[in-house]
Amino acid sequence: MGFQQVTKADVSPNGTASAVARSGVRPGGGQSAARRALPHGRPLSVYAHTGVGAFQAATRGVPFLLYVPESAGRGVDVIDPQTGRLMGHYVTGLDPQHVVPSYDLTTLWSTNDLANTVTPFDPRTGRPKGPSVAVNDPYNMYFLPGGHLAMVVQEQLQQLGFFDARTMAAVSVLPVECPGIDHADFTADERVMVASCEFGHRLLRMDVATRTVTGYLDLPGSSPQDVRLSPDGRVFFVADKKLGGVHIIDAGSFRQVGFLLTGADAHGIYPSRDGRRMYVSNRGNGTISVIDPVRLAVVATWRLPGGGSPDMGGVSPDGRVLWLSGRYDAAVYAISTTDGHLLKRIDVPMKPHGMCVWPQPGRYSLGHTGNMR
Repeated sequence: MGFQQVTKADVSPNGTASAVARSGVRPGGGQSAARRALPHGRPLSVYAHTGVGAFQAATRGVPFLLYVPESAGRGVDVIDPQTGRLMGHYVTGLDPQHVVPSYDLTTLWSTNDLANTVTPFDPRTGRPKGPSVAVNDPYNMYFLPGGHLAMVVQEQLQQLGFFDARTMAAVSVLPVECPGIDHADFTADERVMVASCEFGHRLLRMDVATRTVTGYLDLPGSSPQDVRLSPDGRVFFVADKKLGGVHIIDAGSFRQVGFLLTGADAHGIYPSRDGRRMYVSNRGNGTISVIDPVRLAVVATWRLPGGGSPDMGGVSPDGRVLWLSGRYDAAVYAISTTDGHLLKRIDVPMKPHGMCVWPQPGRYSLGHTGNMR
């Protein structure tokens, strides 16, 4: 485990056109149509409770730590972000993919995909707080509104498994026509969920109340990854690994209304602490794209010095740092949200993947590495 302090990165604005129409977008679509669907000046609301200092009782006083699953290994590294010091390495099970905050913010779950287990961590101690629990194929995890049910993304089984959020006892299963079901997010009213199908070139829509699939949206030639709702709730942003950009999906009609070019292997999407920017990690070319969610435009491109593979993580509680794992470069990156320069690089072995930056402001977690509302 190593730590490197960096003074400045290659930070370059994006001067190219940021939105392009692509096959499947209706005539007259693309950026202009998407802008009409998002009136300027609409109040930011979806992330209104995730601003600086908006901690709940469950997160007040919790130590600020990074929980980094080694996806090519068997455990989770817990790191002090201030010093880069490894606080502990905990064996959880083969192929831990993500560390997921529970709906009530009291537990962090390591999803040990090939071990078929999930391991609970106590964020107040930074250590596991109990034995691993048997859950089949837990690639990723989300929580349905109200927090009673955990939704486990069972990628290899091509299904969504629903479990008691406290005990992880199995409740029901929803088979899906969604090869490589991967990431998800919910509409502003949390009645609808949209998930990506990484190997199926499509998105899935699910009615939350009935836990039934209500539609699929084909995106030819795509490999969709992370899904995040815009701050005003009008559209979903969907990162696309193969096409190197972000699809803009109307949240009401479940239709594509635009596409933003960002960079090779676009993967994770994270809102800024004030909800005025969305950060897209482009894993294939070592860049982070900054999106204005009202203008639907890429307003800056930040480049990691010497390249890298920025992947998953989150914004620091004070909003000043974007923390991302570097999955293919055995690293964790700390990136300034002011100008995009690299603040720190921390060495982490074995393909660090779905890192959780904790604690986070917000009333509750809808899952993944911290989809807070």
